[in-house]
Amino acid sequence: MNAASPAPRRARVRAPELIGKGGWLNTGGKNLTLAGLRGKCVVVDFWAFCCINCLHVLDELRELEEKHRDTVVVVGVHSPKFVHEAEHAAVVDAVERYGVHHPVLDDPELTTWKQYAVRAWPTLVVVDPEGYVVAQHAGEGHVHAIERLVAELEEEHAAKGTLRRGDGPYVPPEPVATHLRFPGKALRLPSGNLLVSDTTRHRLVELEPDGETVVRRFGSGERGFADGPAEAPGGGAAGDSAEGSAGGSGARFNEPQGLALLPSGAVAVADTVNHAIRAVDLGTGSVTTLAGTGRQWWQGSPDSGPGREVDLSSPWDVAWFDGRLWIAMAGVHQLWTYDPATGTVAAAAGTTNEGLLDGPADGAWFAQPSGLAAADGRLWIADAETSALRWLEPGDGPGRRARVHTAVGTGLFDFGHRDGPADEALLQHPLGVTALPDGSVAVSDTYNHALRRYDPATGTVTTLATDLREPSDAVVDGDEIVVVESARHRLTRLRLPEEAVRVPPVAHRTRRAATDVAPGSLSLDVVFRAPPGQKLDTRYGPATRLLVSATPPSLLTSGEGAGTELTRAVVLSADGPEEGVLHVSAMAASCDDDPSVEYPACHVHQQDWGVPIRITESGAGRLPLILAGMNEGEEREEEDA
Repeated sequence: MNAASPAPRRARVRAPELIGKGGWLNTGGKNLTLAGLRGKCVVVDFWAFCCINCLHVLDELRELEEKHRDTVVVVGVHSPKFVHEAEHAAVVDAVERYGVHHPVLDDPELTTWKQYAVRAWPTLVVVDPEGYVVAQHAGEGHVHAIERLVAELEEEHAAKGTLRRGDGPYVPPEPVATHLRFPGKALRLPSGNLLVSDTTRHRLVELEPDGETVVRRFGSGERGFADGPAEAPGGGAAGDSAEGSAGGSGARFNEPQGLALLPSGAVAVADTVNHAIRAVDLGTGSVTTLAGTGRQWWQGSPDSGPGREVDLSSPWDVAWFDGRLWIAMAGVHQLWTYDPATGTVAAAAGTTNEGLLDGPADGAWFAQPSGLAAADGRLWIADAETSALRWLEPGDGPGRRARVHTAVGTGLFDFGHRDGPADEALLQHPLGVTALPDGSVAVSDTYNHALRRYDPATGTVTTLATDLREPSDAVVDGDEIVVVESARHRLTRLRLPEEAVRVPPVAHRTRRAATDVAPGSLSLDVVFRAPPGQKLDTRYGPATRLLVSATPPSLLTSGEGAGTELTRAVVLSADGPEEGVLHVSAMAASCDDDPSVEYPACHVHQQDWGVPIRITESGAGRLPLILAGMNEGEEREEEDA
């Protein structure tokens, strides 16, 4: 199905109720119902806080919420992938950490996810003022289409008298005063002080070696993208407030994360939500931009060139390695580099496909790389969504290409806390990695609340410390290690232990209901309808792309690989496994359909699915995946009283 067959009228199906065992957040203790939201345009955002694409959509929605604040209510439905994400306290933290300013339903058992037949993170569902689902979109890049639909719904329901204007149900939580708020990464400076990315407060904080005494701050404390002088020097009380030292005309960051010392003595900063790499002059305190435009990179954009002219996508960490600054580009599942000598950036490893695949760097697959550390000729990588520890060895001469290897981890769906041989060990969404003096590496095993150790010499994994609340990074300071306890808003100093901590092994696999499909040929159908007023953009070649693979690979006899059609016949192996996961990545490009506009606005819609399937004789012969639009194969419920 594609945009060439527009629906004559908008399909509508009654929206299921919003139900979640964890209850409601950001509502002042009130339970919301769809009946209570009647009269509003409701955008239901199915998200998980581990998911970088979900975080992108949160930022996309901010402008929509502000522009239509008297008619639109965004409701987040938190739908966990990892075990840790099902903890209510972790959802509460995530809502504050990522600046979610709308009601959120905590749905740890995926009750509402199942009722809405959601298959992917993120998914956006639009419910009209009369309580009917009128659109569904999976992935990023759909907010422009939703805004057009909202404008139509406002006009239609204002005329019918069914639109209700006024304030929504959002009630902000009480602010909390702390020196740091959800810090992300840390760096030991040549002075011995510690520089910390105070992520939720959009700034950097320099601390004395005790990890508590504030020396100075960089950044105004307001979300933004601006170069300039540091704000709020010294340890004044303004920085201890919940809002930080906001105001002024100095430098601004937007949820900064990774930090690395450059040969020049400046500090490189992964300014994550600004999609930029910044630099801090420790002498003057001034902040400049090395790379990034402030815009998010999309498929088809340049992946190399002058740093200030190339878009980036959620850089999460940085490390100096092999004569360049390496960047964990979490938003597109790649590693990039920045060369200070030429001022240029380039994609260096990864294809943008999400998963775990080793080999030549330009063909490797990553899944939200979030931590980097360089040591002994290797670049260590915390690959968060595959719960993996990876490493890259550079090419060291003509004909030798950089290669990617996996030390710990098997893929997107297996995780846990298990020590032992590396090929049996399990992590859970690690965000940081740190080189240790003895040649081993420490892993900030974030969702296990633990510090783990991998020893390349023995190929074993052990646990160094537990009871660390969402550790996201660590730095070595002499014979001690300083851990960033993000969810406790502090740095914790530990002695490097000589013996490991014994932890009972726990293994998990992402559990979502499998879709029953019939053996043999399966019609894989990605549903995409260009938004109203747009058409598929074929000016520079095919407007759509589809990539299919499977875990295990023996699940498919044929149909894997890349193509340009959004419908694909895949053949399930007759002698293969009865269960597995289909991995589907789809992209569609659309542009405004107005012949009078010389340079129409263009948009990219993209999503990755991991669909658990079970092969059974009574299963379906068609698997629809909604990228944008409504599935015409579904039974429609027409308007009723």
